[in-house]
Amino acid sequence: MSELTGRNILVVGASGALGAEFARQLTAQGASVIATSSSSESASRIPAEAASKFVLNLEDQRSIREFVDHLTDAGVTLDGVVLATGLVAFGSAAETPSAITERLMKVNFLGQVAVVSSVVPMLEKSASANREPFVVSISGVIAETPMAGLSSYSASKTALHGYATAATRELRRAGIRWIDARPGHTETGLAGRAIFGVAPAFGQGHTAEKIVARIVEAIANDEKDLPSGSFTA
Repeated sequence: MSELTGRNILVVGASGALGAEFARQLTAQGASVIATSSSSESASRIPAEAASKFVLNLEDQRSIREFVDHLTDAGVTLDGVVLATGLVAFGSAAETPSAITERLMKVNFLGQVAVVSSVVPMLEKSASANREPFVVSISGVIAETPMAGLSSYSASKTALHGYATAATRELRRAGIRWIDARPGHTETGLAGRAIFGVAPAFGQGHTAEKIVARIVEAIANDEKDLPSGSFTA
């Protein structure tokens, strides 16, 4: 079992429903949370429990570089990364503008993996100190079953899942665990903030509290993967 007390954990997207819940639950487990939001405006939604707050724009490589440089220069020990951010868009392949697809890929895939690859040296340092570092990504059930009408969103999430699957094997050799979580529809309000299109009728989804609790349980219990079936109980 991994002990979370005293661990420094980066939560990317801590101003959103899932990210905020991660900040609260991880702090309750004794972790110190480094929280990010995409803008200074959204930073006000980061829970007070977070130990520190930063603006991190995943669409801007300079923002990512400056954030990681700050952590490095400050000598921060990083024991975990939770990628709890993302955008959604609805629409077929024919009707979704390429600019929307590009933005989804930047936020849901490219920006997230840029953060992880940049902090690997910090995670390796944690591993060398036997602090059991980890990465959590949330690709969702759509990565297992891409959906018609969500072509671009499906692409961004399957890209993240594919990257995580390969990186899991690579980072394992360095003592870093990567958990990819693939829950079904979750009530985070994201569907109502789509950057394109209108959400279909999904029906009642999981609560953010339930999904985060399951993922935090997996972190503590040294689980290595959370397919969609892990969230049905």
